Amino acid sequence: MSAADLPIEEIMDCALAEDLGKGDVTTEALIPGLQQGTGFIVAKQEGILAGAGVAKQVFQRVDTELEVELLLEDGARVEPGSKVAKVIGSIASILKAERVALNFLQRLSGIASETDRYVARVEGLPVRIMDTRKTTPGLRLLEKYAVKVGGGKNHRMNLADGILIKDNHLAALGGQGLQIKEIVARARRNSPRQLTVEVEVATVSAALEAVGAGADVIMLDNMNLEDMRQAVELIAGRALVEASGGITLDNVWAVAETGVDFISIGALTHSSRALDISLELESS
Repeated sequence: MSAADLPIEEIMDCALAEDLGKGDVTTEALIPGLQQGTGFIVAKQEGILAGAGVAKQVFQRVDTELEVELLLEDGARVEPGSKVAKVIGSIASILKAERVALNFLQRLSGIASETDRYVARVEGLPVRIMDTRKTTPGLRLLEKYAVKVGGGKNHRMNLADGILIKDNHLAALGGQGLQIKEIVARARRNSPRQLTVEVEVATVSAALEAVGAGADVIMLDNMNLEDMRQAVELIAGRALVEASGGITLDNVWAVAETGVDFISIGALTHSSRALDISLELESS
């Protein structure tokens, strides 16, 4: 699926309304409405492109007569000077759409590029890099798409996608005297359909308790490397194992070497730096 296939019209309309307000007073005061030109979207640094289709839709949302040619597709590796797209038509329309189109393109390309860096760091090991729900409100669909473009895997898209019993669930039910085995059983009994059951744990003993309770996935939360390795060895394939918390580019290889199946990283979406991309205009 490309970004152009995502149901994002409402997201684009909100972004354009936010930026345009009552109109682009600078452009309207200076640029004749009939003046035509060509703009090139150009990468200023190395990275992975994501959101080119979104940028195209933004330009055409502002003016359906703008001609937008994508010169590179999402997933392409760009270098400084790489031309991403060509936009032809009303200069006023190009300028009105420019900032929103670039905001999407820079943000999504930054996420894809950061994901690519993590994926490259664990190349050769049988582990998958995953995102989390720590996304920009309203942009989750796009940001998780960018993670996939960068070679990562999506965790839950929303709270309906799977059962993840976290520390606060355990605390709330533990206060009623329930153990992990009983909590997992309750989750399976009360879920509307057969969903994957994952349990977040902070100790090796809790990990083994969750496996014994029949959890499908065990999330090792902020565990040190020695405990992670021990947990993986003792779980011995009876459940999938996810590492989470405190993962950086400096330690992701060591975490992957413990034998976990997945590594989830909130920073892919909440802390990725935007890729430097600009629009260069040529007047006709």
